Amino acid sequence: MITEKIMKLREKLDELINSNADYDAIYHVSTELDKLILDYYKEQNEVVFKKLAQKEGKV
Repeated sequence: MITEKIMKLREKLDELINSNADYDAIYHVSTELDKLILDYYKEQNEVVFKKLAQKEGKV
């Protein structure tokens, strides 16, 4: 689900950039995209850490 949101925001950002939109609009979408990407990697790290913990028998 996060990946779908990331893709949509990337498309929106590309459209804004290509249409020479206002800097504030581009900046706003860019920062929202950054937050979603951060959430995505946090989620991925949690999955990896859980797998490692299970592998080491800590869970």
